[in-house]
Amino acid sequence: MDALTGLILLAIAGIVVIVIGLFFYYYNRIVVLGNRIDNAWAQIDVQLTKRADLIPNLVETVQGYMKHEQKVFTAVTEARAGLMNAKSVEDRAKAGNVLQDTLKTLFAVAENYPTLKANENFMKMQEDLTDIENKIAYTRQFYNDSVLFYNNMVSTIPAMLIAGMMNRKNKPYLEAPAEKREAVKVKFDV
Repeated sequence: MDALTGLILLAIAGIVVIVIGLFFYYYNRIVVLGNRIDNAWAQIDVQLTKRADLIPNLVETVQGYMKHEQKVFTAVTEARAGLMNAKSVEDRAKAGNVLQDTLKTLFAVAENYPTLKANENFMKMQEDLTDIENKIAYTRQFYNDSVLFYNNMVSTIPAMLIAGMMNRKNKPYLEAPAEKREAVKVKFDV
């Protein structure tokens, strides 16, 4: 074997090592980013569950003050059940939005009961719920950021070739419902 053949074989071996190294790098990167998305969704799910667990105590506290507001309690209870029964990421996200809207109604009705607003348990639960809502908003943002990194990875060359072999496709973002994207209308009745 002459020196030129040895150099060619060495170059081919070097290229093969580089290609294999790149394959492992991108394969592992895609897996890590996919796991980050799964973790982000799990964090959202934890907060949605904490919110759902807080609701029975909140409803019980409020019910003692508002006996004639049964429609509001029914809506909150049904929204909570919808969240607990939702299976897919999209269904849980939608159910979480419905629950958030019904809780806003509950707090709006509670404004008519000054003694309830002064109740320590009610105030603590309202603070806890606000804290959970803030965490949900943060974790949704983290989820969408993770999806962005992942989607960029599986959509660009050379990672998209490896993602195709792994049967990995773009993941969906969590989006606000259409009715929440509309401009808020403020009216002052004077």
